[in-house]
Amino acid sequence: MSEEDNTIQIISSSESLEALNRAEVDMQIATAKRWPMHSSQQQIQTALVKAEAFALVDSETAESCFYRLERTDKETGQKSIIEGPSIRLAEIIANSWGNLRIATRIIGNDGKFVTAQGACHDLESNVAQSVEVKRSITTKKGYTFSADMQVVTGNAAASIARRNAILAVIPAAIFKTLYSKIKKAAIGEVSNNLEKRRANMLKTYALAGVNSETICKYLDVSSVDEIDAEMVVNLASLWNALRDGQTTIEETFEKPANEAKKAEQIRKKNAEAKGRIAASAAGSKAQKQTAGQPQQGDNNAPAGSYDPETGELFQQQ
Repeated sequence: MSEEDNTIQIISSSESLEALNRAEVDMQIATAKRWPMHSSQQQIQTALVKAEAFALVDSETAESCFYRLERTDKETGQKSIIEGPSIRLAEIIANSWGNLRIATRIIGNDGKFVTAQGACHDLESNVAQSVEVKRSITTKKGYTFSADMQVVTGNAAASIARRNAILAVIPAAIFKTLYSKIKKAAIGEVSNNLEKRRANMLKTYALAGVNSETICKYLDVSSVDEIDAEMVVNLASLWNALRDGQTTIEETFEKPANEAKKAEQIRKKNAEAKGRIAASAAGSKAQKQTAGQPQQGDNNAPAGSYDPETGELFQQQ
């Protein structure tokens, strides 16, 4: 009678988890290869039609498909517009595209920034992307957010990372036309009931502490009546960015206004300082002429300088 081998093989938990994950991914890839959803031109067109139907199911969904940010260059004062598909549109595209493996997680929190990682894997083409997004968790004075606010900021960073990962895997050429169609449809829908939609949008911003005067200044119009359908959609796109944590009320409205006010104050001080320098030079020239000194050319007139921040005049001796 032979003795049985009763040796017990010990498998570490990490190895076991890795084997399970590998088996899960392999099974998903095999399933995607067996039932492809975007491997032919016809399948791609079907996915786009499906995504368009989802996005245009109602006007609210259509308006949630875009984000818009406005940034001002500190040196030149020129404004630049950043806009594109929102997190909601990325989710619609991913659902319609199919056979994607998507995941997000928080990978870091050092007390100043929270870092989220988003990953997307196209199981049919075996293309994968991993994207990291950082968001500050400190106030203007340097204090760390509360635990609840850190969670909120982390969730916002995770959503943005998920969107970026999805749109990094699905080619932009695929959804570029879809993006234009949805935006055109959204503007047309707003045009059909402009007054009501405009009033609702202004009310939304008012609840967030942004009055109609600030909105008009942001849009560069003199009155609410000048806000057209495209501007209403742009405001909705901005609201999507605010809601998703890509920007804040302070960064969008308060900070540019404060910077413009500060720039105007510096401009006035510079003008006043230049006037004082010119007056000082003229006075010195007149004193020399009175004292019987020969008149000098303008190139030899007493020079002065000033601090552009304070406008303080420094007269050279």
